[in-house]
Amino acid sequence: MSLYDAAKAIEASRMGTAMRESMYWFAALNLVHLLGLLIAAGTIVFWDLRLLGIGLRRAPVSQVGKSLLPWTWGGFAVMFLSGSLLFTIEAGRLYNNIFFRIKVAALLLAGLNVLIFHLTVYRKVEEWDRAPTMPLQARIAGTLSILLWFCIMAAGRAIGYTLDYAV
Repeated sequence: MSLYDAAKAIEASRMGTAMRESMYWFAALNLVHLLGLLIAAGTIVFWDLRLLGIGLRRAPVSQVGKSLLPWTWGGFAVMFLSGSLLFTIEAGRLYNNIFFRIKVAALLLAGLNVLIFHLTVYRKVEEWDRAPTMPLQARIAGTLSILLWFCIMAAGRAIGYTLDYAV
């Protein structure tokens, strides 16, 4: 079974069919997805601006993280669950959508960026927690994060405005 066949099977599932045929599911899930995105991306931007030394400069980096991280993960969980359900509604169409592929790739890269940041430079946050200038690796992670989340949002927005074509 190819990935395309799997996507078509997901779309044809009872849940995918029921949600697609409903008058309200798509709109409700889209709204929930956008609310999750608003919370996740909003808190991520504040975090990244702190890493870049642009925002929240009086607060220690570790405190900003402790304050924002629960909101970020909550928003991401809502976004991921609602996005997964939205995917079941039109998995076959999304499989061929270049912007969906860009969005997924950017999400994976954003996750890798977070993982690398937390496994490397953030382990020594106590050394630079209140420094006037953040370490280069932290600024790079913040810059990449902002760029990747902009890409995720732009690609996500473009998904609905592209014609379907075979990739």
